Amino acid sequence: MKKVTINTLRKMKQAGERITMLTAYDATFARLFDRAGIEVLLVGDSLGMVVQGHNSTLPVTMDQMIYHCANTRRGTERAHLVGDLPFGSYQASADEAVKNAIRLVAEGGAESVKLEGGVEYAEVISRIARAGVPVMGHIGLTPQSVHKLGGYVVQGRTEAKAKKLLEDAKALEQAGCYALVLEMMPAELSAEISRSVSMPVIGIGAGAGCDGQVLVGYDLLGMNPDFTPKFVKKYLDLGTLIDGAAKSYKEEVKDGTFPGPAQTFTAEPTPVLQLYSVPGQK
Repeated sequence: MKKVTINTLRKMKQAGERITMLTAYDATFARLFDRAGIEVLLVGDSLGMVVQGHNSTLPVTMDQMIYHCANTRRGTERAHLVGDLPFGSYQASADEAVKNAIRLVAEGGAESVKLEGGVEYAEVISRIARAGVPVMGHIGLTPQSVHKLGGYVVQGRTEAKAKKLLEDAKALEQAGCYALVLEMMPAELSAEISRSVSMPVIGIGAGAGCDGQVLVGYDLLGMNPDFTPKFVKKYLDLGTLIDGAAKSYKEEVKDGTFPGPAQTFTAEPTPVLQLYSVPGQK
């Protein structure tokens, strides 16, 4: 079992081998995805929505990201582990960004960090990379800027916006990013960006022309039947299976068939006591 590193990912792009990436937020899911051979696990700030129940990623804190990274680290052996820098952890200053990136690696066990934004964050990325922390960029739809973008809408549909995203990608590579996520943009643009940079490009809602793909693990497993965006393919209807299992459990508890003999402990047989006479006693 060979460990996946940033060099592994670079070699995969050079060889034309597609990269697989999934989000994980705890040791159990990390262990399952890792054993399945997924190359990259992302502890995404998407946990704010799928784990915490918020309607955006914005409330997620640095301490929460460290906590979930550390949990996921314990279930990861082979995959490369990336941790998201949450909203507010890198926007104020490069010094703050470097400090938080180091925390995510030192305390959370991440092997690299991901942050959102284009050329305007090139200096921040350069500072983090110079501090010894690999950086994965993220452009296109950037959920931490959802209010600025006017919602969860496809990016780069006009010529001017497409040109800006291409410039962003090149600037991020120049700043020191080892990989890049493209989210919700036309497939033709994503393919052009992938051809224009030497770093691996991983898409989500960005077509098949990228060097790899990422999905939220909960979405891939179909755990939220009410969330079906266009770019998600549900490989399992786990939400329905969980619902059925919980109902079956309830029924068996109510009718007394659970726990049954197979789930019940019994006392050890009482040993036969042999009485021995003691000299001088009756």
